[in-house]
Amino acid sequence: MISKNAKCCVLLIFGILFLVSPVFAAINTIRPGEMVFLGEQGLNVNSAMEGDTKIGWWASAASIAGSSPDSTVSVSNPESFSVSPNLFGSYPGVWYHLNPSGQANGTAFNVVDPQLDIKVEDTTVNVDVTDKWVPSGDALRFRIDTNMYPISSRTGGSALPVTIKVQSPDGAIFTTLISNSGGTTSIVDYGVTTSPQYTDSIWGTNNREAYPTGTYTIWAECNVNGMKDNYGVSGKTISRAVSLLNQDQNPLIKVNVPTTNPTQQTVSPTKTVTTLSTTVQQTPQNTSVPTLTQSPVPTATPTIIETTVTSLPTLTPTKTKSAGFEAVLAGFALILALVFCAKKE
Repeated sequence: MISKNAKCCVLLIFGILFLVSPVFAAINTIRPGEMVFLGEQGLNVNSAMEGDTKIGWWASAASIAGSSPDSTVSVSNPESFSVSPNLFGSYPGVWYHLNPSGQANGTAFNVVDPQLDIKVEDTTVNVDVTDKWVPSGDALRFRIDTNMYPISSRTGGSALPVTIKVQSPDGAIFTTLISNSGGTTSIVDYGVTTSPQYTDSIWGTNNREAYPTGTYTIWAECNVNGMKDNYGVSGKTISRAVSLLNQDQNPLIKVNVPTTNPTQQTVSPTKTVTTLSTTVQQTPQNTSVPTLTQSPVPTATPTIIETTVTSLPTLTPTKTKSAGFEAVLAGFALILALVFCAKKE
């Protein structure tokens, strides 16, 4: 069983939500000559039709009184009328309700192609930051441009409900925003009564936990009387999506980061010098021709230089004894004989 105190708390919470949430009455009743927008459905055009059952459209330069309409549409259920983009998209402007003879019998309504756009402004420095960057900590507001604000003047209307979509870098979509002062504002069905419409500075980027740095995507939608469901076209019932980079450092200012250049070691190529050996043998009688021994020449890459050495015939010199060799032997034998004789005596 739920206690009495718990029930009171639940009722109190719902009461608070009811008070802070925007409440929009039905804004589907159309008076003669009022604007209706492509995509709207469930409109009550009883008053605009004044009892007639058909409407007609004339080109801008046509004589309405003396000619037939260029396009006609039957209104079978004036209490639930739809402005179909397929049916009315090529015929914007004033439509007249027709008498049984097919002649203009008064202005019914004015068909308009909806338009919707949104921008983001930094109120800390009073700069438009749409598709730009904002320093973390600045306060932001939105600017809404639309031609649909006359809907707020319809019977029972107070404002045009436009939902502002703010998508965080991780893909989450906010339904409320927190200002730098801590106030919370719902951005669902935000009331628009003029164009351009400015919000207060409802988005405070100093809350790092709620709004981390990164790129945010922002757009606006209007689905009054099912417009977006039937005519969900960018720039019409859905604004183009804009971006906002929230970060501390201006992305156009480059931070100088010390760069350590790696030590470059230059290795000099080793030069191999090949010495061509020359063997020269000479005799006192003949002059010998040196014998050239060709050593293999190292191949260099990529250029190959070939050194060709022509081998000359090897001349073998005549082997002769050195002069005085016999005298040396005789002297040595004489010395040995004297030593032997001395020992014997």
